[in-house]
Amino acid sequence: MDAHLNGNPALIVALALAAGMVAQALARHLRIPGIVLLLASGALLGPEGMGIIRPEVLGESLHILIGFAVAVVLFEGGLNLEWRRVRREAVPIRRLLSLGVVITAVGAALAAWLVLGWDGRLALLFGTLVIVTGPTVVTPLLRRIRVQRELETILETEGVVVDAIGAIVAIVTLEIVLGPGGPSRILGLVGLPSRLVFGILFGLVGGAILALLLRLRRAVPEGLESIFTLSLALAIYQLSNAVMAETGIVSVIVAGMVVGNAHTPVQRELREFKEQLTVLLIGMLFVLLAADVRLRDIAALGVRGLGVVLILMLVVRPATVFACTWGAGMGWRPKVFLSWVAPRGIVAAAVASLFDDRLTAAGMSGGAELRAMVFLVIAATVIFQGATAEFVARLLRVRRPSGQGFAILGANPLGRMLGRVLATGGQKVVFIDSSDEAYQEAQEERLRVVYGNALEERILMTAGVESRKAVLSLLGNGAVSLLFARKTREEYGTPRACVALDSVRCAITPNMVHQAGASVLFAEPVDLELWSVRLRRGLALVQRWRRKEPDGSAPEVEKGWSLPVNRPNSLLPLAVQRGEDIAPLDDETRVKAGDVVFWLVFGERADELQKWLATQGWLPLRGDESGAADRLGLSTPATS
Repeated sequence: MDAHLNGNPALIVALALAAGMVAQALARHLRIPGIVLLLASGALLGPEGMGIIRPEVLGESLHILIGFAVAVVLFEGGLNLEWRRVRREAVPIRRLLSLGVVITAVGAALAAWLVLGWDGRLALLFGTLVIVTGPTVVTPLLRRIRVQRELETILETEGVVVDAIGAIVAIVTLEIVLGPGGPSRILGLVGLPSRLVFGILFGLVGGAILALLLRLRRAVPEGLESIFTLSLALAIYQLSNAVMAETGIVSVIVAGMVVGNAHTPVQRELREFKEQLTVLLIGMLFVLLAADVRLRDIAALGVRGLGVVLILMLVVRPATVFACTWGAGMGWRPKVFLSWVAPRGIVAAAVASLFDDRLTAAGMSGGAELRAMVFLVIAATVIFQGATAEFVARLLRVRRPSGQGFAILGANPLGRMLGRVLATGGQKVVFIDSSDEAYQEAQEERLRVVYGNALEERILMTAGVESRKAVLSLLGNGAVSLLFARKTREEYGTPRACVALDSVRCAITPNMVHQAGASVLFAEPVDLELWSVRLRRGLALVQRWRRKEPDGSAPEVEKGWSLPVNRPNSLLPLAVQRGEDIAPLDDETRVKAGDVVFWLVFGERADELQKWLATQGWLPLRGDESGAADRLGLSTPATS
C-alpha cells in the first residue's frame, strides 16, 4: 500500500469504523457474537495481515479515541440499568463487586505466576486486568438466550459496574508497580477507595444536573436532546479524570444510571441514539486494538496460555460465583450458569493496550506478553462461552419459561385496564409504548412498561415477547398493530396475537388480521379512543358476569357460545376466565357455561346494560373472593 495512505491517521480511523460495522452486520446475519468477527477483522487488516490498518500511526491519539469511546459505551451501559431490578439482586451483586473482585484478581495472578512463570508484578497486573467482564459482550449474549430475569440482572450489572472497579484497581496497581517502594505504595492503596468515592459523587452530581436539564421543558431545544446528552456525558468523563485521575469511568457509569432511572421525556430517543453510537464505537475500537496486537505474541504463549484461560474459566470464576452467592438463596443451577458466563470485553482490551505503552515507557519488560494474554482471554471466553451459553442455559433449565403472561402494545387507559384484568389471574403483564404520556402514566400506576418502538428487536427482546403466551395490540394505528402481530408471530414464535381494531379511525379489516395469523380483540372493531376517554374520566366500570347453563331461551352449541355482534356499543368484553385461567377475549373465543367474562360497562347506562346481560343468559357475580374487586375497583351489578 502507498506510504501516504499507510500513514494517514484519518484514513485508518475511517477504515476501522467501516470494517467494524461490516463485521458486526455479518455477525448479526450469522447469529454469532460480533466480537468474534471484530477480532478476526482487526487481525486480518492489521500489520501482520493485509497491513491496511496500522494503529501505531495514531500514536497518543489512539488512547484519546479509546477514552472517548469507552465513556460512551459505559454511559450507555449505565443508562440501561434499572435501579429496581438491581436492588432485588443486591446481595450477590454487592459481593461480586467486592469479594468477587479480590478472588478473581488473586486467582488470575496466581495462574499467570505458576503456569506462565511470570514475574510477580506482571502476574498481579494481569490479575487486575481480567477482573472485568463487560456489557459490550454480556448484554448481546443475554438478549439472545433470554435467561431468568434475576440472572440477567446480575450479569448485566456486574458487566457494567465491574468495568469501573476493575479499571481503577488495575490503574492503581500499575501505579504501585511502577512507583517507588515503601510508604508510597501504602499511599497508592489509599487512592483506590478515594477514587471510587470521588467518581461516584461526581457522577451523581453530573447525572442529576443532566437529568434535570432533560426533564425541564424548553431547557434543551427539541431535536438536540441526544447530542446534548452525549456532549455532557463526555464532559463528565473528562472533567472527572482531570480533577482526579482515572475516575472518569466510575463517574460516567453513575451518571448514566442516574439519567436512565430519572425517566426523562426523551428516554426512548436517548437510548436509541446511544445504542447505535455504541455499536459504531465498539466496532472501531475492537478492530484497532486487535490490529495493534501481534499474533506472534499470542502464539508464543502456547499451551500454557490456554492453560491460564482454562483456569480462569473452570476454577477462578466458579470459585468467585459460589463464594459470592453463598447463603443468598440461589439454587445450584443458576450458580453454575453464572460460573460459566464471564466473557471479557472492551475495557480489558483498552486498559491492556494502555499498560503495554506504560510498561514500555518505564523500561519494564513484559507489556506485549501481558496484552497478548489479555486478548487471548477475551477471544477464548467470547468464542467458547458465547457459543455454548445457550446450550448450557437449556441444559441447566435457567432460560426464561415460555407461555408466561402477556405483552400489550399500548399503555393507554384501555390497554392498562385490560392488563390489570389479566393480572388478576396471576398473569405477568408488560406494556410497550412510545408515548411519553402513556409511559409516565403506566409508571405512576406501578405497571411494568418498556419505552420504545415495538417493531425494534431491542424493544421486543426487552419485553420478552418470545416467552409470552400472547401479544395484544391496542393502538389506534391498525397498520402498526398488524406489523407487530405478524412480526411477533413469525420471528419470535409467539403462540397467539390479538389486534384491537378501531371502528372509527382504522382501515384494517378483520379479514386482514386473520391473514396475518392474528385474531380481533374484543371480538369486533370498537371505538378505542372513546373507551379510553371514558376510563380516563371514570365513566366506565368493570363487572364480572358468569354464563348460565343453557336452556330453551339461550341455546348453546357444544363448542361454546360466540358473543353476539349486535351487543350494545356501551358494553365491551375484556377477558374470559375459565377455572383458574384468564385470557383476553377475541373473535375466536367460545364462551361456555360457567365461564366468567369481565365486561367494561359505560356507567351512565349501567342499569340498562345489566338488564340486557341478564336477558342474554348471564348471572352477575357479587362476591369476589380472589380480591379482584379491590385491585380493579369492580362494580357490583345491581341486577337480580
